[in-house]
Amino acid sequence: MASKADRTLVKSPPELWELVDDPELMARWCALLSGRGGRVPVTVTGRADGERIAWRSSGDGPVAVVELRLAEKGFGTKVAISATCERQLSGDMLESLLDELGSPQRRPFARA
Repeated sequence: MASKADRTLVKSPPELWELVDDPELMARWCALLSGRGGRVPVTVTGRADGERIAWRSSGDGPVAVVELRLAEKGFGTKVAISATCERQLSGDMLESLLDELGSPQRRPFARA
């Protein structure tokens, strides 16, 4: 089943690219979308640095396919996410992934 969502986030395209171009995030999102739990292996299937990244889960179990597109928009970045999975996906699930990207990143203070 396919699902789509988009939102403008108040982060720069390079900042968001750094977040989404992360194998751990890709694996976690695929596990969540496919209902497999844990960490699943992923394969990047498409990339235009800073603009678009697509990946899919691999290995045994249900497959999730995800594509993210980033486009500068005013004081932020328009993020469009589309996902396809063998199970029913709700729009709320994709919205929660956009919430994750839009939330402030916690970084520890440097110690002297």
